[in-house]
Amino acid sequence: MNRVIRIADRPAVPWKNGGGTTREIAVFPPDAGMDDFVWRLSMARVEQAGAFSAFDGVDRVLAVLEGRLLLSGAGLDVALDGDSAPFAFDGGAPIAGEPLAGPVLDLNAMARRGRCGVAMERLAAGAEVAGGDAVFLLALEPQRIGTDELGRLDVLSVADPVTAGGAALLVRFTVEGSTRR
Repeated sequence: MNRVIRIADRPAVPWKNGGGTTREIAVFPPDAGMDDFVWRLSMARVEQAGAFSAFDGVDRVLAVLEGRLLLSGAGLDVALDGDSAPFAFDGGAPIAGEPLAGPVLDLNAMARRGRCGVAMERLAAGAEVAGGDAVFLLALEPQRIGTDELGRLDVLSVADPVTAGGAALLVRFTVEGSTRR
């Protein structure tokens, strides 16, 4: 059964460095911490320039939802905005983020390398989405999906196939050897 996750119901928690806040949307296994998750989906607000937290052995994919973000590091210098494709990178690499012209809101998917894979893509209205154990659809605009009404930035945990009712971001985690969410 599909389940709506209201972003307004997810508490904003300050980062250790004070450079922003994060809202955890979902994590596996449930109640896992930052050192023992297999996968994690969160939304972050970046308010000032600073280094990303290092997550050795973790693959990350980031999509900017609002604002413009400059990512820099060894061999990396890329500016992302709300029209950019999701950007994949090594979570253990030393990377810094700098909001350009105001705060940035982003969607961040992390997967423990060797135990889980992650893919993120932007979808248009009418896109078909197959359900699964760890499939999420973030509404980039208010929309109806089946019988569910999603506000902008609400997330649908997609167990059964759906059709996107508007622009959205699709995140799919593939846990090796598991069929449980």
